[in-house]
Amino acid sequence: MIVIAKRGWVAGQFCGPLRLEVVQGRLVGFRAAEAGETGDLEVGFAGPALTDLQVNGAGGVMLNSRPDAEGIAHIIRTLRLRGTGWAMPTLITCEPERLTRAVDAAIEAFGMEGFVGLHIEGPHINPAKRGTHQAQFIRPFDDRTMTDLQRLRARDIPVMLTLAPECVPLPVIQELAQMGVVVSGGHSMADAAQTRAALAAGLRCFTHLYNAMPAMTSRAPNLLGAAIASEAYAGIILDGHHVDFTMAQIACQARPLPDRMFMVSDAMATIGGPDHFELYGQTIRLKDGALVNAEGALAGAHTDLVHCLRNAVTRMGMTVETAYRMAALVPRDAMGLARPDLAAGLPVAELLLLDDQLQHVTV
Repeated sequence: MIVIAKRGWVAGQFCGPLRLEVVQGRLVGFRAAEAGETGDLEVGFAGPALTDLQVNGAGGVMLNSRPDAEGIAHIIRTLRLRGTGWAMPTLITCEPERLTRAVDAAIEAFGMEGFVGLHIEGPHINPAKRGTHQAQFIRPFDDRTMTDLQRLRARDIPVMLTLAPECVPLPVIQELAQMGVVVSGGHSMADAAQTRAALAAGLRCFTHLYNAMPAMTSRAPNLLGAAIASEAYAGIILDGHHVDFTMAQIACQARPLPDRMFMVSDAMATIGGPDHFELYGQTIRLKDGALVNAEGALAGAHTDLVHCLRNAVTRMGMTVETAYRMAALVPRDAMGLARPDLAAGLPVAELLLLDDQLQHVTV
């Protein structure tokens, strides 16, 4: 199949138009398209697939419910049909035994196509900002979590740990950062001073900006204001339910350095799956495009990164290039992963094709 793309990401830059040849599920070659050249398929954009650092589940499976290698594989297979080529399955606050099982699964699964590490969200968070996380499993940082993180890092497995910086001692944050753990602030009531101290200790990211953190005011920037003003990375959910698009614009435009904001889906089992699932013994249901628990709180997102990218362009006025960087390149920068590129032999699961309406196109 010959694909003509109006724009694309090649060799570290945007260019176009491109002519791509796909044979038996792989990209076998590409070059600049000549004027007037046509193909079997014409698209608006082509580039390496997206990278999602916060995926709780997909295809009817939650990592919390199935913390094993096949659970990881199922989630990633589902996402790779939807334009996300690489992902970090995410385990939210749970009992210690389940966390250890997820770490065992990550060690077993590492090397699997599309699996780039584990995101552990909680359990060392502030109960006042727990969101859908189960209160009974929230606990102070302990040796067991440290041991599990050491096991991951001993095998060079990328890991992000979301914690509330006011709930974890600064020397622990410093030790984690020195181990190579990407420490991310979230589910927190930290004020600006506490946040800045954590940044100085090694905190280098923030989890789903705006959500599960105190609002900033004219006299109290709190964690949110300190995050936006910092040079750290920050993930944000652009599904239209978690953050108002105007507020998302403000955060993106206010960052002091470029390429510090990245999109996450916070996807749950309903992506590529049924309209409900079980979490902590509760049924989480899809209602008006949002996922809510029995308490009426948002419980993750029913979205994927292609949808978030499209929202950034159509609802926030971003260029396709900027939105693509936020969904494909900056997440990898945040984790210290090499940026992907088009190359002969690339499987179609790692190739992103978007039409002129920024809908995912499969070949």
